[in-house]
Amino acid sequence: MHYLKSFSFVAASLLVIGCGASKTVSYTQLSPIQATAVPLKNGKISEAELLRWSHLDIVKDTIPGMSVDRAYQELLKNRTGQKVIVAVIDSGTDIEHEDLKGRIWTNPKEVPGNGIDDDKNGYIDDINGWNFLGDIIHENLELTRILKKGDDGSETYKKAKAKHEEKEQEILGNKQQLDFILAADKAITDYLKKDNYTVEELKSILTTDAMLGNYKMVMTQVLSNTTREEFVEGIAEFKDYIYDQLNYNLNLEFDGRKLLGDDAEDFSTKYYGNNQVWGPDKKEALHGTHVAGIIAQVRGNNLGGDGVATNVEIMAIRAVPNGDEYDKDIALAIRYAADNGAKVINGSFGKGFSPHKEWVYEAIQYAAAKDVLFVHAAGNDGENMDTEESYPNDFKDGKEIASNFIKIGALNYVYGSKLAADFSNYGQTQVDVFSPGVKIYATVPNNKYKYEQGTSMAAPNAAGVAALIRSYYPSLTAAQVKQILKDSGVSVSKTVVVSGDASLKMPFSELSASGKIINAYNALLMADKMSK
Repeated sequence: MHYLKSFSFVAASLLVIGCGASKTVSYTQLSPIQATAVPLKNGKISEAELLRWSHLDIVKDTIPGMSVDRAYQELLKNRTGQKVIVAVIDSGTDIEHEDLKGRIWTNPKEVPGNGIDDDKNGYIDDINGWNFLGDIIHENLELTRILKKGDDGSETYKKAKAKHEEKEQEILGNKQQLDFILAADKAITDYLKKDNYTVEELKSILTTDAMLGNYKMVMTQVLSNTTREEFVEGIAEFKDYIYDQLNYNLNLEFDGRKLLGDDAEDFSTKYYGNNQVWGPDKKEALHGTHVAGIIAQVRGNNLGGDGVATNVEIMAIRAVPNGDEYDKDIALAIRYAADNGAKVINGSFGKGFSPHKEWVYEAIQYAAAKDVLFVHAAGNDGENMDTEESYPNDFKDGKEIASNFIKIGALNYVYGSKLAADFSNYGQTQVDVFSPGVKIYATVPNNKYKYEQGTSMAAPNAAGVAALIRSYYPSLTAAQVKQILKDSGVSVSKTVVVSGDASLKMPFSELSASGKIINAYNALLMADKMSK
């Protein structure tokens, strides 16, 4: 599938219409946070709270965040942790962003700009990471690539063909909706002779023209749920998504790889791409920059939001195009991170087909051998991952192959039946734990900030907590950090709506292996105990 790029709620509504050593501190008298301690407000949240809700406390603030602020205030004050490198394998990262200054990894073994592979790792001038995609921006979905290889009679080909047809019909239906909404907006704009019209102005339109009446009804519904500015931004995103699918992702004639000049089927060629970690067009690095910001943007500087971890450096690895990532690129990106000192990897990407999954399995095991935790997003299809194929994962032939891989579902900021994000995948075997993933405010390219949502945002929230643990308790292994993230979370007894379908409800405890939501305060308490 498309990398886990989330759309604003506007676009969604349109679819509906259609390094010092840490000191030892005793926390034995402190109790873990429990969700049932106080009644929680249902969806009433201020703009100030929304900007950083994932850092708030489920008891003190009555918002189901990760208690990050409380952890800093009560557990980490006057303490110094070790520097932790977090690799962000994504669409690229704007390492020049004002709120990521001082938070970007620099390869100490490379001399910038000398055109020499000083550290002899095969990657010339890899100062801040590596770009395995070169100048590629757009790519096919994996299922499209499978079809392009021809019918080999396999079940994989049959499934890919059926899925391609399904997606093609879906996107053409979306295009019809888009065309109707664009026509409606133009008709209203022409009628009112202004493009920045309000709901009140819409309601003032009196007409016997049936089509104009329909357009009025549609735009009234849209603008009743959002601002004009958000509508314009949302419809532009929706349009880009549709045409990216038609022109690149599902297009059997498109070949994105030829720009790179590398054979994705040959794992023996490993040294390709370049060192421009935001890619050929910085604005296309929005997803990766947002992910990096969730983890590492500077806390308390009155710019944008706050990062989860302070003593952290982002290693920028570009391997996720606008389309599906190649198994080869992901496997090499994981190995690059492990070889260059990353202790946590964030992977906010995924797909339903993986022709060379063996390469990725081996890379995950390689990272495990180097004690690197891999935090991965569960996906945004609202599906049960125990019954649907999704890659990468750490299960081979029904058995877990590594202890360093953790998969994250997405939380909403509303405690109650809507606690699970309506788009989030789930599964008692495949998904480990949930963290905040709806309306997360963070860095985007060119010194800007934006709300984004998706399990793509939930994963870096979890990765940030993992980095905190690894910073203050460096003796703990990746497997232990995974265990802490799962076991220390806040248990939730609520029955929640799944997949946004009001008729489909499940106990939150059955949506993941842990049945919990990540909590930084509890995680640090458990880490302290485990480290002793």
